[in-house]
Amino acid sequence: MGATGLQGRAVTARLLADGWRVRAVTRDPDGAPARALAASGAEIVRAEMGDIDSLVAALRGAYGVFSVQPTVGSVGAAPDFTPADEVRWGGNVAEAARTAGVPFFLYASVAAAGRHETEVLPHAVASKWHIERHVAGLDLPAAVLRPAAFMENYSAGYYLRDGAVVAPFAADVPQQIIAVDDVAALAALAFARPREWIGRTIDVAGDELTPVQITAAISEATGRPLSYAQIPIEAVRQVSADLAYAVAWQNEHGWRADIPTTRQIHPDLMDFRTWLARTGGAQISGFLASARAGRQDP
Repeated sequence: MGATGLQGRAVTARLLADGWRVRAVTRDPDGAPARALAASGAEIVRAEMGDIDSLVAALRGAYGVFSVQPTVGSVGAAPDFTPADEVRWGGNVAEAARTAGVPFFLYASVAAAGRHETEVLPHAVASKWHIERHVAGLDLPAAVLRPAAFMENYSAGYYLRDGAVVAPFAADVPQQIIAVDDVAALAALAFARPREWIGRTIDVAGDELTPVQITAAISEATGRPLSYAQIPIEAVRQVSADLAYAVAWQNEHGWRADIPTTRQIHPDLMDFRTWLARTGGAQISGFLASARAGRQDP
């Protein structure tokens, strides 16, 4: 599920590379992202996460399901998409998997979702906890993978603006991050060894750095001096009170994934500098170059 999104594309690529046959489920089979997946060897299947019948048809005969849903504000999510929509869609996929008799179900949640009973979580985290509870209540042969924030957020306009790293996070508070390719590698391990994963829930991260340290690492990798600029919380609150709460929560509580345990499961886990050296630095340099060229256009 979510095959044309960031996680879905990475998991599809990794499973194909490992020799799996992959059905890439999308609501737009004719779109460019779906065509790119088809060219890589995936079977494109149309389904809507709001339509259980279409999901059941898409999942019939499948060995396993990787389920990820958009969250509020994510790329491609409709402007009126709500946390309730995310919970409903996640529940629909799980119910369709049970109806279709899928032998293994892997839900992509988010780090910290398990702290729902002890903390007031941001909506984007709490919605995934509710989906986790729905999955558990269906008695599916399932596992839950909870990644921290993605390193890829620092590779384009999400945090890179005007030659600086710009984010609402406190400059000196460590932020946990993980490369999406490592999430894909962990997902592939789960599909290859389901007996070791069924019933398991794990929070995963690959590194823990302050925004200032992240900025310094990007500057070193790209050879471009960048500064870190923190967006004031009041400016965030003017856009969204929910987003402001999420930022305040992140600065105070954070993800708290166990990085050594993640590395024990996946020894090739990348820290931020390794990710920059392998793929991230080139992505960031390309984005900065195109952004600078765009500013120079008449």
